[in-house]
Amino acid sequence: MKYVIALGVALVLNAGANLLMKVGMKTVHESGGILKDGAASAVWTIATSAPLVVGLTCFALNAVLYMYALQSPALKISLAYPVMVGGGYAVIALVARFHPALRESLTMGQHVGVALVLVGVILIASQSEPAQGLTQSGQ
Repeated sequence: MKYVIALGVALVLNAGANLLMKVGMKTVHESGGILKDGAASAVWTIATSAPLVVGLTCFALNAVLYMYALQSPALKISLAYPVMVGGGYAVIALVARFHPALRESLTMGQHVGVALVLVGVILIASQSEPAQGLTQSGQ
């Protein structure tokens, strides 16, 4: 169970990282872009932007937890990756719609697409072979 929890937290961190970087880059774009004054300036811009620093930190923590989840012999990559990517896509679409700095809207076709992605993840998860030991206590 601990590997499934790690995968879920990694998914949330990954989505959070993407959202934070989008918010952070809105300000950078308004000032001319990340590479406007060269690579050294880009590093300084990133280092002095709270949303970008927190976003990168979320990415790093995501990677650690995702690798931790993948070490489980019972958790297949053919399940973990679709959950990470498909679930993350749905979380990002939902949060981007309601976040005051983003206010993104989806067309009806895009809503259907998000729903189909989620249905696909559910089908992949439900059709996976039972993972021996994945849900046992302490796993």
